[in-house]
Amino acid sequence: MSGVLTPRDADFPRWYQEVLAKAELADSGPVRGTMVIRPYAYAAWELMQADMDRRIKATGARNAYFPLLIPESYLAREAEHVEGFSPELAVVTHAGGKELDEPLVVRPTSETVIGEYMAKWVQSYRDLPLLLNQWANVVRWELRPRVFLRTTEFLWQEGHTAHATEREARDYARLIHDEVYGRHMSDRLAIPTLPGRKTQRERFAGAVNTLTLEAMMGDGKALQMATTHELGQNFARAFDIAFGSAVGSRALAWTTSWGTSTRMFGGVIMAHGDDHGLRLPPTIAPVQVLVTVVRRSSDVDLVAGRLVEEVRGRGVRVELDDDVDTAFGRRAVDAELKGIPVRIEVGPRDLAHGNVVLARRLDRTKETVPLTRAAELAHAALAETQQGLFELAANRMADRTVDVSSPEEAVAACRAGWARMAWSQLGPEGEARLADHGVSVRCLQTPDGGLPDSEDEPGVVAVLARAY
Repeated sequence: MSGVLTPRDADFPRWYQEVLAKAELADSGPVRGTMVIRPYAYAAWELMQADMDRRIKATGARNAYFPLLIPESYLAREAEHVEGFSPELAVVTHAGGKELDEPLVVRPTSETVIGEYMAKWVQSYRDLPLLLNQWANVVRWELRPRVFLRTTEFLWQEGHTAHATEREARDYARLIHDEVYGRHMSDRLAIPTLPGRKTQRERFAGAVNTLTLEAMMGDGKALQMATTHELGQNFARAFDIAFGSAVGSRALAWTTSWGTSTRMFGGVIMAHGDDHGLRLPPTIAPVQVLVTVVRRSSDVDLVAGRLVEEVRGRGVRVELDDDVDTAFGRRAVDAELKGIPVRIEVGPRDLAHGNVVLARRLDRTKETVPLTRAAELAHAALAETQQGLFELAANRMADRTVDVSSPEEAVAACRAGWARMAWSQLGPEGEARLADHGVSVRCLQTPDGGLPDSEDEPGVVAVLARAY
């Protein structure tokens, strides 16, 4: 496969772009910063989406849909929010052949429009908690776009909730953070993440607290995979989301918002890919097992077809590759580029001895196995691949994270990985100095890796990195 892809160590950004193209994942759209998601990548996204949707609904949230266009005045009602998003807004000023009376913003996120309707729907404490989620697209005008990672338009889910008390809102935000997002990253994407609290400099505009999950990519940089925001009563105050209590008094609700996006798929590419292309976790691989005809014969065709059915009977997503007009080597290269976890190669020579070849994408090993056990061993290899990818990513994070005691040491350490430093030693001033060198505080953690309740909590540790 030499020469198919630029080696990651030689030029990671170029490797990433080549994988997008050669694995047929995405193209750049006609408008700068937009993307076209090709069917293979979209199939993986659908599997991710289905798992996320199931987990979100298990917390009690229900799906809804809100408009793409938001009156500009809605954003202006929460001053910190509009200030935080102003540089990224796309604004519609003309429609129907005339200038609009009020400009419309193409949603960058939906706190404001959903807040408007929460205020209508919440009247009594009996209406709480109100737990909403929507699957949608959003637009944020990006100056330095990169497909999947940071695009002008992207797909995501955004959850929005209203609660009777601050504690209920905080507990629900952490439930989403841990049991929905954290579990999805580890169990489905095979990506270990660091949970933490964002600093005041990094948190979401209008929030009182932002929780994040940070993942290390193959080049040692960080990628923010998901965020959960405690909004306090800021949006409730701006949109009058208030309710009558059990004793008849009137009180403002406490709200949250939380989201993940197609950025997660970019994270999968960069966390697991190698010099030969994608390595997809089987849980989100559109094709988990590929049965490949090496050279056609009546016996090979018959066995390959039966293998497909036997593997499918084990609940596996399987396809048959019998395109013998294309060289076997080329088909093997394409399967590796696309990160298909397991291949079963069926050829006349091995079949004459009652065998087939089992190829694992995880470590690119091959072994000759009895035909009678091929489906069983392929199924087992999927679980081994899922676990193996997680362990490789976890080991990389551990090996490339170091403790430092000064911003200067942090800048040096973050050339190859992550750094950890006492927040009391760094503080906002040190954070600003690091930003001048392209290093940011990805999150704050307690010494044992938990979520601190505030930046001022004793022993808080800052996790530092260069980031996408």
